[in-house]
Amino acid sequence: MSQSDAMSPNKFSLMPGSITRFFLLLIIVLLVSMGVMVQSSVNAWLKSKSYQVADITRALHKRVDTWRYATWQIYDNIATPPSSGEGSDNLQETRLRQDVWYLEKPRRKTEALIFGSHDSTTLEMTQRISSYLDTLWGAESTPWSMYYLNGQDNSLILVSTLPLKDLSTGLKESGVSSIVDSRRAEMLQQANALDERESFSPLRRLAWQNGYYFTLRTTFNQPGHLATVVAFDLPINDLIPPGMPLENFRLDPDDDAVSASGQEKEARDSVAVTFNGTRLEIVAPLTSTHLKLVWQVPFGSLLTDTLQNILLPLLLNIGLLALALFGYTTFRNPAPRQEESSAASGELQTLRALNEEIVAQLPLGLLAWDPESRRTLISNPTADHLLPHLNLQNIASMADQHQGVIQATVNNELYEIRLFRSQIAPRLQIFVIRDQDKEILVNKKLRQAQLLYERNQSGRAEFMKHISNALKRPVNQLADKAAMLADEPRRALVDDAQRLVRLVDEIQLATLLEDGGWKPHNQSFTLQSLIDDVVPEVLPAIRRKGLQLLTNNCLAANDERHGDREALRQILLMLLQYAIVTTPIGKITLEISAEEGSEDRLLFRVMDTGEGIARGEIDNLHFPFRNATSEDDFDTADGLTFWLCNQLARQLDGHLNIKTREGLGTRYSLHVSMPQQLSETTEEQDEGLLDDVIALVDITANEVRNIVVRKLESWGATCVTPDEKTTSQDFDLFLTDNPSNLTDSGILLSDDEPGMRKLGPGQYRVNFNISHAMQEAVLQLIEEQLAQETVTETASPISDESAQLHASGYYALFVDTVPDDVKRLYTESATDDFASLAQTAHRLKGVFAMLNLVPGKQLCETLEHHIREKDAPAIEKCISEIDSYVKSLL
Repeated sequence: MSQSDAMSPNKFSLMPGSITRFFLLLIIVLLVSMGVMVQSSVNAWLKSKSYQVADITRALHKRVDTWRYATWQIYDNIATPPSSGEGSDNLQETRLRQDVWYLEKPRRKTEALIFGSHDSTTLEMTQRISSYLDTLWGAESTPWSMYYLNGQDNSLILVSTLPLKDLSTGLKESGVSSIVDSRRAEMLQQANALDERESFSPLRRLAWQNGYYFTLRTTFNQPGHLATVVAFDLPINDLIPPGMPLENFRLDPDDDAVSASGQEKEARDSVAVTFNGTRLEIVAPLTSTHLKLVWQVPFGSLLTDTLQNILLPLLLNIGLLALALFGYTTFRNPAPRQEESSAASGELQTLRALNEEIVAQLPLGLLAWDPESRRTLISNPTADHLLPHLNLQNIASMADQHQGVIQATVNNELYEIRLFRSQIAPRLQIFVIRDQDKEILVNKKLRQAQLLYERNQSGRAEFMKHISNALKRPVNQLADKAAMLADEPRRALVDDAQRLVRLVDEIQLATLLEDGGWKPHNQSFTLQSLIDDVVPEVLPAIRRKGLQLLTNNCLAANDERHGDREALRQILLMLLQYAIVTTPIGKITLEISAEEGSEDRLLFRVMDTGEGIARGEIDNLHFPFRNATSEDDFDTADGLTFWLCNQLARQLDGHLNIKTREGLGTRYSLHVSMPQQLSETTEEQDEGLLDDVIALVDITANEVRNIVVRKLESWGATCVTPDEKTTSQDFDLFLTDNPSNLTDSGILLSDDEPGMRKLGPGQYRVNFNISHAMQEAVLQLIEEQLAQETVTETASPISDESAQLHASGYYALFVDTVPDDVKRLYTESATDDFASLAQTAHRLKGVFAMLNLVPGKQLCETLEHHIREKDAPAIEKCISEIDSYVKSLL
């Protein structure tokens, strides 16, 4: 402890220097942050004002374009006298002064003055222009003015929202007269400029309104007359946002503007910030003009706005800087304190007591010995108990000869003593003493416990194996005898016997998996055949609960894999049985696909629409029967299912994931590794099975339609739906899930049929989840159609009905009218015109009845029945049969 005490002053002496460097770094960081803060605030202020100036220029551009259009409207349409000619009897003008006339009008939104001698045509034109501007300026509150220098008689028309009559009653030197004189001079100068059709004035201020505006002047040349100039005073007060003084704006010529004949005709939307003496200028070009808008800001305003935005954080930063400077000066020259030594000594006493407490609690003997002074510095009770019986000098010399480890016997007890040299004080020796007899005893107890555990594990495995073998035979006999019972009340006994057999088989499988006796039996198989084997086994439970089963195989129908088929079948079967128990209503979907990025890994997802399973049931994934499972009115979920599925999945180099949400259902994701096998024979057998076959698929549910269409297309068939099928397109197969639509030969799809069942001639009911049953039904239907076509071809070319038609004397009339009516049926069916369709069908029925053609009459009656029900697919099918019948007669 003395050495530690000696070193502590050096450590404490370094502390003031570290603290002063810390405060110096803090001062630098605060100064930099203040600079960055000010710079960021200035940049933000400039960016905000630049956006505002850009918005103002865009608004000015829209205003200029608007009044350009109004200028041309006034010159081309308003100022031009109408062809009919209006009388000027109702127009009145009042002479205010010499060469100044005031137009009297009922609406007073705008007032008009005419300067100079003029005729009635000019007066009428003034009335039309004033009425037109009444409409344009009706909702405006800012002052607007228009000047029209007439090239016909050199008169000047002024139309404004200002009270011109009141302002013009003064002397010639009044404000209106001076403004008019200056405008006339500008417009005459504009008219004499040959190369300038349009010009703009700088910003002006209207003294009595405190309004700012600029003038848009447009020249119109007239052959044989003076040029006509139209000028508008366009105000900008309503375009300037608050906080931007109007007197700081100005319009300057833009030397960098692109002329209209240049390649760049699009408006430039760039804003430039420049420095002009003690002012800051934000410049934005005015699109489609040779002007630019300039807003001048004094540096004082910029600094004031910036400081207002960052005042609070700046004051906080300045306060922190003052504290940092105070700390730097304080710790740079610290004053000596008497309490530091007392605090250090108190801390050392605490550390000493803590070290003694730690050493006393060690389970080993610890001894620190100084051989020079032959005294003990540190020891605990264990070492103190052995110290009288030990010669530490001899032990140290022997330990140096045996790599620092020796064994010593004290009172017939064996101890191991390890010697360490201190790194801080090299002369100090540290002895660590361990009781070997206690460690040997503990190791023996651990070995005995491990042997007992292994014996119990092997005994439990043998017990489960023997009891499973003993139960299997009587259980199978019970199941066989129960299956022989035919009456319905004893079917529950059959189900219980089968569940008991399944439970015994699962216990045997669990025992094999646990003791390592299970071995995989790899073989090549197709996934579709596996699905066809699993579906019939779960179908009775599905039908009993009224659920819907969907098997969506996203892989190819002939996709062949190499692996343990029986293990995979067992996993899928158990997961589906568990999902059936936990699903009271809805559907269960089995989806097969390949994992992304690896074609050799498969993903099986079983999804149900039940209420979800409890979190405790998922724990059965790691230990069987750990928690209670779900149950329904017929069965109880198996507590071995999740554990067995997970163990079998691990044997297949995969795993099982379970996700559940209350009220939404459960999703079981099975990942397994099964390499893909390329089989040329299978590809040759399946290739072209239904080539050139067109199947009309009339299925309501999208999921069922996708499953059926995928299977048919994998066999080579072309699938169409009633919406995609054209009215004249023939089809070879008809598949539907609606029994009312199965009026002729076709296949009725279902999810609860055990396989395939024949309903009648050319009609089959098949489970779309079982691929081989669906394939067999399609092939038998095609065989029946081919046989029927063969009989039709071998029959007489002209049937009795056709002969009857020829002999009736109405054959020519039949040829001229009936085919057209059949075409009309197709047209009216395509437009869903059921009223016209019913009339055409009735007319055809009358024709067939008159000619005693009973099949045609019956087809028309069937068509009328479908028209009344508005069944579009049945109508198209019936029309196709009528068309075929008529073609056979012809």
